[in-house]
Amino acid sequence: IHYSHTGQAQSTPLSHTHCFYHGTVRGRERSSVTLSTCRGLRGLIILSSNSSYILEPAPDSPNQHLIYRLDNLRLQGGACGYQGTVDAAEDWLRNFTAGMKSPGQRVSRAQPESIQDFQKHHFSIEATRQKLVEAANYVDKFYRALNIRIALVGLEIWNYEDKCDVTENPYSTLKSFLAWSSRERLHRKHDNAQLITGVPFKGTTVGLAPVMAMCSDFQSGGVNMDHSDNAIGVAATIAHEMGHNFGMNHDSAGCCTTPAADGGCIMASATGHPFPKVFNQCNRQELEKYLQSGGGMCLSNMPDTKRMYGGGKCGNGYLEEGEECDCGEVEDCRNPCCDPRSCSLKPGAECAHGSCCHQCKLMSPGTPCRKRSGLCDLPEFCTGESPFCPPNSYQMDGAACDGGKAYCYSGMCLTYRDQCVQLWGPGAQPAPDACFEKVNAAGDIYGNCGKDIYGNYRKCDMRDAKCGKIQCQSSAFKPLQPNAVAIDTTVNRQRCRGTHVYRSDSEEKEMLDPGLVLTGTKCGSHHVCFEGRCQNMSIIFDSESCSKKCHGHGVCNNNKNCHCDQGWAPPFCNKEGTGGSLDSGPPLPEGEGPALLLGHFRRTRVGWEQRVFHLTNSIFLFSGSSAVVIALAVLDISRPRPPQRALPANPIPSRCRGWQGSSPAVPLPPGHSRAPGHLQPVAEVGTGRAGGKHHLEFTPGE
Repeated sequence: IHYSHTGQAQSTPLSHTHCFYHGTVRGRERSSVTLSTCRGLRGLIILSSNSSYILEPAPDSPNQHLIYRLDNLRLQGGACGYQGTVDAAEDWLRNFTAGMKSPGQRVSRAQPESIQDFQKHHFSIEATRQKLVEAANYVDKFYRALNIRIALVGLEIWNYEDKCDVTENPYSTLKSFLAWSSRERLHRKHDNAQLITGVPFKGTTVGLAPVMAMCSDFQSGGVNMDHSDNAIGVAATIAHEMGHNFGMNHDSAGCCTTPAADGGCIMASATGHPFPKVFNQCNRQELEKYLQSGGGMCLSNMPDTKRMYGGGKCGNGYLEEGEECDCGEVEDCRNPCCDPRSCSLKPGAECAHGSCCHQCKLMSPGTPCRKRSGLCDLPEFCTGESPFCPPNSYQMDGAACDGGKAYCYSGMCLTYRDQCVQLWGPGAQPAPDACFEKVNAAGDIYGNCGKDIYGNYRKCDMRDAKCGKIQCQSSAFKPLQPNAVAIDTTVNRQRCRGTHVYRSDSEEKEMLDPGLVLTGTKCGSHHVCFEGRCQNMSIIFDSESCSKKCHGHGVCNNNKNCHCDQGWAPPFCNKEGTGGSLDSGPPLPEGEGPALLLGHFRRTRVGWEQRVFHLTNSIFLFSGSSAVVIALAVLDISRPRPPQRALPANPIPSRCRGWQGSSPAVPLPPGHSRAPGHLQPVAEVGTGRAGGKHHLEFTPGE
């Protein structure tokens, strides 16, 4: 999408399809090739960990190409605005991993580009678009090592004016962009959105993104500076900021075994020469813990293949219109039900994919395919007509849970007690309200309601005190985090225990505080913590008006449909029936479950190597004069989104202008979905030539 001089959105399809490839070098184990043939040959050829080459057309000579060592590609040095530690993240999630594996998940992305970045590419919409799609192909390749697919479903170029405020301040830019992305998600469903901009951020920052925010309606995205003429440079930054969304922190000592001379690792805190291109074992472990904790709720959904860049193709692993199945390329397919050459079912097979498909046959209607997990989750059942489990549904945000002590938010029941246990261990309890009021009124490093966009701590007003630093009571000697210390305060003869994580001065200014109360936590009757303030639920949620239509025999789900109790029928739970909702599939009549389940289920343990997660819908946004925006979007949010800590409050809110065009989302049935667990908070081009000859074999990418 780009815009006319009158501000009208203009949609333009890609002029080339099937021109992005992933592959290997023949005869070279562990080699890798990422290639674009859209406008000449452009790509990255990795022969080994210390031998990589860039391939691109020669300047002003489209029929000739240059191939040179990666060492000759220099990127502008820079750093990520977020600085955290691996140890803190590990301890933070230690007691909240659900241990459930999730096969077949997908994520989609949206990518906007700002107007200054458009100007950087000589006001050429085609050149801008091709560079960003090339970058998306690289990002997809980087994440394949983690068994994650990145599918680009939208790219927006802001060629006349930016749709949100893009400035040299990365924090205000991020806040403004995420607000824009959140509103756009209502029209264009996406998992994540990334902005690419030509505006240089202050200091050494080249990118910024919230941590543990993938799939969040409010914080799933990041901002990135376009600091390199080569698409690989911006791709490395995008992959890094998306890594933060996936719960990855910056690499600590000993994590990255790739020498700096060979580029180092993607999650290093700073980029340099040459660019990083690999994730390491620490990143893999952090991602695994984040997914097990309930993060990334949208990853099990199929992308909207009608909106994917590059068009459909048998063998790309996505089930597209006209295909009965798609198990990847012939050499990769291990599916006994699918013919990879024709993407059709084998004789006698009824299905090939999905949790409601067993041994190539559809499972019976009412067979449970996703059990309820947690107080706010809801179960799903096979329909008997589709091999896919219905999208994951959960109680609507604002529904009461835990006997009225808390409210549901993002599919989880968030309580002060659980958050204290996360910080201090078993037996911890929330401190009296007086502790919150006294400590958080200070507005200092130990008691506050977060920071503003300038990095200054905000004092908590009395009504917001329970949305600041959480105060607990515990007999533990110190908090669970190894780099955290107890901050004890006596109020009315009660010991109030807060936490402080020691960091460098730069980290203190840029890292979100893990000791803040989670967004969505109940802070009063009909009030929840949101953006560091105790706000009336009616301003944020619409749970009460929705639940009235269920006639007291059900609850409202995240799609604002009634999920009826057993004995009552959807859609309004006012007639007799078997329960469930329009979204969940039909439950079995009471008493029939165990007998019908025999022969349908087999317990399998899916290893990390066998699982493939997919980002379903991605949108890239590019603004011509100042910034390029990449947004990751979720087409069908079938799982609860992870709760997130509030971004720094903006004293002067920046409002983005709305996108003027949209197309209806056409969701495909999602695959397996993980049940949510307990989640806690939130180039200088060289001219050297390569020696030797190598035969290349390419496999189409997306």
